[in-house]
This record gives sequence, structure tokens and C-alpha cells, in this order.
Amino acid sequence: MAGKTLFDKIWDMHEVKTIEDGPSVLYIDRHLVHEVTSPQAFAGLKARGIKVFRPQNTFATPDHNIPTINQHLPIADEISRFQVDTLTKNCEDNAVTLFGLGHPKNGVVHVIGPENGITQPGMTIVCGDSHTSTHGAFGSIAFGIGTSEVEMVLSTQCIMQPRPKTMKINIDGKLTDGVTAKDLVLYVISKLTTGGGTGYFVEFAGSAIHSLSMEGRMTVCNMSIEMGARGGLIAPDEKTIEYVKGREYAPKGEEWDKAVAKWRKLVSDEDAQFDKVYNFDAADIEPMITYGTNPGMGVGITQNIPTLDEVEKSSQKTYLKSLEYMGYAPGEVMLGKKVDWIFVGSCTNGRIEDLRAFAHAVKGKKKAEGLTAWIVPGSHQVEDQAIAEGLKDILEEAGFELRQPGCSACLAMNDDKVPAGKYSVATSNRNFEGRQGPGSRTLLASPLTAAACAVTGVITDPRTL
Repeated sequence: MAGKTLFDKIWDMHEVKTIEDGPSVLYIDRHLVHEVTSPQAFAGLKARGIKVFRPQNTFATPDHNIPTINQHLPIADEISRFQVDTLTKNCEDNAVTLFGLGHPKNGVVHVIGPENGITQPGMTIVCGDSHTSTHGAFGSIAFGIGTSEVEMVLSTQCIMQPRPKTMKINIDGKLTDGVTAKDLVLYVISKLTTGGGTGYFVEFAGSAIHSLSMEGRMTVCNMSIEMGARGGLIAPDEKTIEYVKGREYAPKGEEWDKAVAKWRKLVSDEDAQFDKVYNFDAADIEPMITYGTNPGMGVGITQNIPTLDEVEKSSQKTYLKSLEYMGYAPGEVMLGKKVDWIFVGSCTNGRIEDLRAFAHAVKGKKKAEGLTAWIVPGSHQVEDQAIAEGLKDILEEAGFELRQPGCSACLAMNDDKVPAGKYSVATSNRNFEGRQGPGSRTLLASPLTAAACAVTGVITDPRTL
């Protein structure tokens, strides 16, 4: 009998019931909630006259709608203020832990989960947000769910889910200078396309993956859904255990020792069978940049936009439409193209490691003239650490401002919008038409590449700084 994958081990431990020729009923350890996808779910509970079944397993924070300046003032936008106020009321009525606006633990939901020890290896974790896959970096099954499913988990602590197929992506070797976790995952998506992982849960493995910090692993798992996967995960190791140790919601004392003993067993068996396997060499990856309107449209920063001959005939029409939106043409060089906006932040790259990389790259330099830059920490804890480490001083000296935590310009759902026609180098996860504001043009990159572009005003290889 073949061994089990890490995914199958965790799934089997949480499977309450299997419906014949149907989905599994899966127990959920952690339910994360924010202000956008939860109001209807809470309203559904209220209409049925029931409360949250296990409030101690649910954690809430507003992040999508909140402003990233003047957070001490009432939220100016009426709809945003209403959504945040509604979340507060729903959490009060249901005894759900809330890290509200201004709370020292407030921040982007996928940043505060790990930094407070809410996220732990071997768990099942859901949230009404597609980038819940981030938490898979700890060796957990984490995925986004819809509003009706949010209600299902709130009321039962379970969810009905079809069991996905499994995929393994091995990246071996050493990443070269200037190449980050963000470049690694953009490279993989450019090779497999935005549909390459559809129907699969992906385990990322190999020496290049395990050399990454926990922040880097979170970036990789965060972007796994951008290739269509249900989620991504990485087997926990000593780095994982060290990261979780001592955090507020992590096990303590004897319980910690028991938990660690379990976590060390969370690996795919050597003879485990995956439905699909891909292998990549880390040495082939250079700093990446996207040029189109989906995360799969990316190239190495020194490379050209693909010509029509390099694109499948069936995709050429949509390819040209995408380039027309971006104001680019097939075969053009990416280096030297104009940049108007820089956004560093989001659940992909709003952690302390990301702010460190950006700050150290711009140290002693100056922000390009006429360029707008939003440097947004993923949480108040990240913000406090950036200040304590002197990163804020470095940024201000170079002409940048450290804003307050929130999802910010990752998506056009708050005040931080990129104007129509402007080119934004963003460390976030999506570059769809209008993602950062109606008519805005987004180029996805790492914090290092964003820093190089920020001081030159054009697309620049960070290795040349």
C-alpha cells in the first residue's frame, strides 16, 4: 500500500464524514473572518436564531476597507465604515475575538494569523478570502471559501468540500542574488499558467523551498491560487516550529511538547503518490515582472514580452487584448519602461522581511521624481517592528512614507486606488484589469524589484542597484 501525502494525512485527520459520490464533511480548526465576506453569513445565523457554534475557533479583523492613514479618525467612506461597524457588532453578539481598527493586533487577516500563533501546523484553516492559502506555509490545509460556506463554518465548525487531487512542485538548487520567494512563485506560475493547478492542492518541496524563511514560504503559498490551485502547503520543519514558538495562541508547556512531536510527523511519505509532479531548477529563475493582465503573464526582468509566434494561436486574440490594456506590444523589452506608482504591502508581501528588503535597497538613495509610493505594513506588529528597527527612518530619508496597516492598494476597495492609465509596480498578488483602480495597470514584482523601480522611475533589474 502506497504512503500518504502530507495533504492526505491532514485531510484524513479532519474528515468527519464522506458522502458517497459526493463531498467530504471536513472539521475546521480555525476560521478567520473579515468585514467583506462575513455580513451575510452572520445575518444568516441571526435569521435562523442561532449563534456561532465555536466562537473560540473564530478570529476576526477588518482589513479590506480600512484606510491606511489617519486610522484614529472615523472612516470617511460610508460603505466601508458600515462594513467595519457591522463586523464589530457581529463579533460582539457572537463572542468572537475581534482585532478591530486601532487594536494593536489589527492587520491583514493572513498576516495576523501567523504572527499571533493562531496559524499552526496540521490545522484546517478557512476564511472568506481566496488568499487563505497563505497559511499553508505552516503545513496546514488552508483555503478560501464563499459567503454561504462562511455561514456553514460559523454554525457547525465544519464544511462540505470535494477532495482535490494532489500536485507536488519541487524546486531544487540555490536561488541566485536578487531572486526572492516572490520571483520563485511568479516563475512557476509563468510556466504552469493561471490554470495549471486547477483541481489540485499543491505541496511545494525541494531545497530551494526549504531554504526560504517563513515569510518567503507564506508568499509562495499565498500565490498558489494564482495558478488555479485550491491551495498550497509546505511541510513544517525546525524553521516552522521556531517561528510558532512563544506566540500568543501557540501551545504552552507540556502541550507545546506534544504539539511539536505531532508536527514533526507532518511530512509526505517517501512512497506517497501525487497526481501530478513538476520539477524546477532554482538557478533558472531571475527577478520576475508581469507585463499582462493575469499573474501568469510574467517574464524574467531582462527578457522581452513574448512575440505573437511564442503564443498559442487560440490565445492570441486575448493576448493582444491584454497587451492593449497595458499599453505594451509583443516583443518589447521590459527594462526601462515607465513606472508611476509603487505599492509594497498586502498579504503577499507586507511582512517585516519585505519592508526590510525594500528599505535596505533604497537606503542612501532617493525616490524618483513624480513617482507615488505606498509602503504599507501588513499589521500593527509589522509597523511597530519597522519603526523599532529604524526602517521608517531609512524610508523617510529616501522620500518614502510608511503608512498604517491594511489591504490598501492590493485591491480597489478603499481609498488607496491607482489612477487610470498609471503603471503600478505592486508586490501584491493580482494584476487583473482594474484590480488597483479602474483603468490602472499593474505589474507584479518582488519588494526588491519594486525598490529598484522606485528609485529609478523605470523598470529596473534589482541586481544592478
